[in-house]
Amino acid sequence: MVKTLIIDDEIHCCESLQWQLNKYCPEIEVIAVCHDGETGLKLIGEVQPELIFLDVEMPGMNGFEMLRALTFINFDLIFTTAFDQYAIRAIKFGALDYLTKPIDKDELRVAVDTFLKRTRRDSLKQLDALLTHIRKSNDLSFRKIAFPTQHSYELVPLNSIMCCESSSNYTNVRLHNGRHMLVSKTLKEIEELLDMPPFFRIHHSFLVNLQYAVRYIKGEGGFLVLSNDVTVPVSRNKKEELLKIITHLSA
Repeated sequence: MVKTLIIDDEIHCCESLQWQLNKYCPEIEVIAVCHDGETGLKLIGEVQPELIFLDVEMPGMNGFEMLRALTFINFDLIFTTAFDQYAIRAIKFGALDYLTKPIDKDELRVAVDTFLKRTRRDSLKQLDALLTHIRKSNDLSFRKIAFPTQHSYELVPLNSIMCCESSSNYTNVRLHNGRHMLVSKTLKEIEELLDMPPFFRIHHSFLVNLQYAVRYIKGEGGFLVLSNDVTVPVSRNKKEELLKIITHLSA
């Protein structure tokens, strides 16, 4: 049995989740429930949960603030949240599981199954990626993303990503040091995560980090040359927008 703690300020959500866990997830033992982050911090020390269902949007101390207040994390997490784009994006940066309210029983079962298969090492890597992402600093050098690969989760600093190339249901990520990794996400999913400067989708198959751009070769769509002579095509419908960005950079 997995010792589990539920932290959510909405009492009816706690009751509903506990009922669903009892009915559909017999491996899960709910040992405590609380309704605010400060109480959650105390309970974590007292009951030593293996898994926590944590609401993101709580008054006073929200879920992210509660995590930042911990000096040591030795449990796994499944977030629960209303449809909050900022929260969901941050959670995805860590490749962590989340459930949107109202919680669907089938999605709950999938999240629990994923937790049961996950190693402690991967969990800690994913939490590290989440916590670095939700820091207030906007400096990309302080932010990491957790990329799921075939055998592990790779924590990658955002400023080390040179370009991402679509490979069917996977994405080939090229880093500035020449390293490649095949990530278990589509390029569209990665684009949603990296929807910020200096990342730009220049082609249906390519997303690039423009800080590594060194030359634009003119043509119907043209080509963008990155560091280490990496050359990627530019689609015709992205050419004008790219040139505007380049012009702005050189101004």
